[in-house]
Amino acid sequence: MGSDRLAELSLAFGIEMLRLSHRLEKQNERVASYQIGKSGTSIGANIREAHFAQSKADFISKLQIALKETHETYYWLELLRGAGCISDDDFSRFTVPCNELRVLLIKSINTAKANMNSKK
Repeated sequence: MGSDRLAELSLAFGIEMLRLSHRLEKQNERVASYQIGKSGTSIGANIREAHFAQSKADFISKLQIALKETHETYYWLELLRGAGCISDDDFSRFTVPCNELRVLLIKSINTAKANMNSKK
């Protein structure tokens, strides 16, 4: 379940963040547009990189970077809602998959660490 679901969810989420970024750009919200586009798409990019990791430690590192990006993306969504750039409905629509990604990443990281430690 983990990696396939992560790959699928992160791709769909990245697409939504690109759409939001374009919408914000049209509203002349350039800084937020850039940041949400960058962090929101970086999640999936790091998950994809993890699939081709050179070692278990590299795999875990890539997933941890993706996890950091979920936290950053969530921050930008909070900021955008607080500034009135996105509605409460949009905030909820975007944060649900962001939180799901966060949970899946934490589980995947913990599993990978447990597997790495059990082989020592």
